Amino acid sequence: MTDSLTLEVNDLVVDVLTGIYSEETGKPQPLRISIAARYAVADRYDPETPLEASKNYMDLKFAASEGLLKGVHFKLIEAVADHICESLFVGDAKVEAVTVKIVKLAIAEAGEQIGITLHRQRRAAHGG
Repeated sequence: MTDSLTLEVNDLVVDVLTGIYSEETGKPQPLRISIAARYAVADRYDPETPLEASKNYMDLKFAASEGLLKGVHFKLIEAVADHICESLFVGDAKVEAVTVKIVKLAIAEAGEQIGITLHRQRRAAHGG
């Protein structure tokens, strides 16, 4: 198995304009978003390793919150996940792959988790 580094932000609740049904449109709904981003791993991490050898976790949080387009209605939560992936690929060439899990909190009736998980690998168009 090769070395890998995955940074994670889990269970971030964000209000997003999304949905295709009349009761969902026009008002934001809460989504629980988790992100795992695989990065190019350094040869070694020692006590003096600078942040540039990894990634600031806040960049992942930003991509799933303030980084989402304000006022844009995403019909599908798949599009929300795709936008988060693209933001992370464009923002840092060291990002090799991103997995985004989104749970639609507003439609749960008995605590079940209904949503999607999208996994994207970096493509040549992302500069990698």
